[in-house]
Amino acid sequence: MALVSRKRYAVLLCADDSEYVKKKYGGYFGVFVRMLREEGEAWDGFRVAANEFPTDEEIDDYDGFVITGSCSDAHGNDQWVCRLLSLVKTLDAKKKRVLGVCFGHQILGRATGGRVGRAHSGWDIGVRTINLSASSSKLFPSLNIPSSLAIIECHQDEVRELPPKAEIIAWSDKTGIEVFRYGDHIMGIQGHPEYNEDILRHLIDLLLQKKCITEKYSTELRSKFLESGEPDKESWRKICVGFLKGRL
Repeated sequence: MALVSRKRYAVLLCADDSEYVKKKYGGYFGVFVRMLREEGEAWDGFRVAANEFPTDEEIDDYDGFVITGSCSDAHGNDQWVCRLLSLVKTLDAKKKRVLGVCFGHQILGRATGGRVGRAHSGWDIGVRTINLSASSSKLFPSLNIPSSLAIIECHQDEVRELPPKAEIIAWSDKTGIEVFRYGDHIMGIQGHPEYNEDILRHLIDLLLQKKCITEKYSTELRSKFLESGEPDKESWRKICVGFLKGRL
């Protein structure tokens, strides 16, 4: 009997783990793997923000890649950011499946020829409803996804423009490009399908400590939690898993 090869996936970690997230969730690697891993798969992490990248030989060993969020700017030119952009171009040439989340979404937009920058409308933090395009039903035919979904957002940058080959799959009243696909092997999601409310509350505390947001804004955000509905985590998990595993 022929042996079935084990599927392998890599998480490209673009942010340092806080002690809280590390202790409670096993770091952001643990958060993503908990959402995406299925039985029989192997998952590895590369701390690309610390210049730990897969080699050319290792790239070929993986069936798909996930690029995480980050405190860094996807429109910046830090050495590791430029190296990550180069890696994405390599993955694109090899037609490797790549899922980008938040910063990862913006990196994918930039690497494929789009423009990214500070969001003209400022920070977007909290649970937001996004609208899916009419073509999304053709992209996700087996998932029975509704025309709108709630997702946790935490970003001040955005993809402003995509290359002609890319397709906008979802938008919101705050952000024009919430989800996009480039070919059938690259997909970016501006929101955080992997987050829960606990992680978001923790991030708000960190942003306040670093003076990225004001005390007044943080108080408004916490009070909004009482009014906001729950994110559609199971629908997002199905979309992410289905895309990454080539089922859509």
